[in-house]
Amino acid sequence: METLNDIQKTVDQWINTTGVRYFTELTNTAILMEEVGEVARIMARRYGEQSFKASDKEVDLADEMADVLFVLVCLANQTGIDLTAAIKKNILKKTTRDADRHLNNEKLK
Repeated sequence: METLNDIQKTVDQWINTTGVRYFTELTNTAILMEEVGEVARIMARRYGEQSFKASDKEVDLADEMADVLFVLVCLANQTGIDLTAAIKKNILKKTTRDADRHLNNEKLK
């Protein structure tokens, strides 16, 4: 199983060979928003009330999510963020902050 660090290295290797170079951070941020929008479009149609157009019916949600992750990893690589350390820190923050919050949320029962 690949770790986030492995994925970051794999993406970096791909960018520096096949991809030639990283796009700028601003360009990658715009691309990330575009890719998240594509996921949102699928979700709204598959799980929400929107209907699919004929051309949208064969879209691959997993592939679109992978596109989001790819660009996010590019941005992490460009800005020197270790995603493994970042997610561990984020889970600790959520665990501490939300220790009782969700357990006591009547909406979740």
